[in-house]
Parts: sequence; structure tokens; C-alpha cells
Amino acid sequence: MSRIQATFARLQAQGRKALIPFITAGDPEADLTVPLMQALVEAGADVIELGVPFSDPMADGPTIQRASERALARGMTLRKVLELVAAFRAANADTPVVLMGYANPIEAMGQEAFTATAAAAGVDGVLVVDYPPEEAMDFGRAMKARGIDPIFLLAPTSTDARIGQVAEVASGYVYYVSLAGVTGAGHLDTDAVAARLPAIREKTGLPVGVGFGIRDAATAARIAAFADAVVVGSRIIEEIEKSTPETACAQVKALVADIRKGIDGAKS
Repeated sequence: MSRIQATFARLQAQGRKALIPFITAGDPEADLTVPLMQALVEAGADVIELGVPFSDPMADGPTIQRASERALARGMTLRKVLELVAAFRAANADTPVVLMGYANPIEAMGQEAFTATAAAAGVDGVLVVDYPPEEAMDFGRAMKARGIDPIFLLAPTSTDARIGQVAEVASGYVYYVSLAGVTGAGHLDTDAVAARLPAIREKTGLPVGVGFGIRDAATAARIAAFADAVVVGSRIIEEIEKSTPETACAQVKALVADIRKGIDGAKS
């Protein structure tokens, strides 16, 4: 059982929902990434999504694009991201880390080299936005062989056939994009999300995390009422942007702790 699977099993036994915060590796600077990850755990994170900065994103809105640009300008690379994961893992053996990014850096490194290095660093899951399931069967098998969960996105526009394809290769959890837009958008319809999840659960027994557009404790609580996990990214990046290097960890910790309280107070 992977760390991600064990985490969701524990939460299910406790009747709790997972909080999955996102930050971009190397933003605002590389030396702050591991302390920020530790702050997320202290605030109640169950899984951490760590963004691999990329110059030409498809799904990321302006906030996360800015984070990637800042990280790239400071020299962040995929190999350095994996070094940061290894540094975090040296002090934390329990909290799952999921890399979220795009295919180009992995292809440049080589899938086999990436998979081996990621496993050695302590990566638990990988979500590659532009690896569709029908083109990621071999990659998914290679990751599973090393104990890494391949995670895929589903969207409001996903057909039953697409949900079935994702269910065949995914493990750990599936990530449901709550709206037809980019990260950080502000038109989240929680009723529409709730209505969509039963069709996903008919095809897969994996936990379903919901992200995009979740900005506060109240919205997180509404999502937690029917989802297995709540993913929050852009709002955290905005908090980092409002902070200084000296205050970033404390500000992020306070924000995420408030969202944690909202999730824990949700009524299913």
C-alpha cells in the first residue's frame, strides 16, 4: 500500500476528509520550499501537491503561472524539485508528496530516469496534466512498479468513456477539476460538482479530490461534504505573494489551518 493509499484509508477510518494544498517548488525561493512544506503539514495537510514549474502551462491560471515564472527565473529545474522532495522526506517519512506538472521536463529527463529518481527522492504520486491516460499506460505501469501512484485529472466535460480510461490506469486518487477553466477561477458551482461525482464513483473506487476555485474555509467545507479531498492552490500562492520571505511560512500556515478547520467542520 502506497503512502497515499494509506493516508486515505486512515482518514476514511476516522471519518475525515483530506486536505491537499499546492505550492510551486522554488517559489518564492528554493530555500523556502521545504519550510513551506513543513508549515503545510503543521497546518493539517494530509497530502502535499508540489508544482514543477513550467514555462508553457495549459491548466494553470495567472497566479500559478506567476509562481512558475518566479521559480524558473531563480533556476528551478525538475532535478532540483526532486532534490527538494528528498530534503523534505529526510525530515518527514509520512506525508505523501505528489508532483504536479507537465510532460516536457519529464520527457527531457527521460521517463525511466525520472521514475527512478522520483522514487529514490520519496515522491508518492505524479500528476502530469498533458499525459492523457491512453498515452500513459507504460508510464503508469513504470510508476506503479516503483510504488508511485499515477494521478489523473477529470473535468466537467469528461465523458463516461474518459472516466473509464482514467480508472484503468490511475491509483492513489483522481483529481476532479471543479470547473471548465484554469486554476484560481472564481465561478465554482458546488452543486454542479456534487451532481457530477456519482458518475465518477460508478467507474472507480479511488478517492476523489476536488480542486480549482476553492479559496476559503467555507467553500472547502462545502466541497468536503461530498468529496474525499479538497485541493487548494492559487489562494495559497496569493498568500505567498503577499508575504515576505520572513513571514511566508507563518502566513501560509494560518491560511491552511483555517481551511483545515472548515473541512473538519463539514457535514457529509
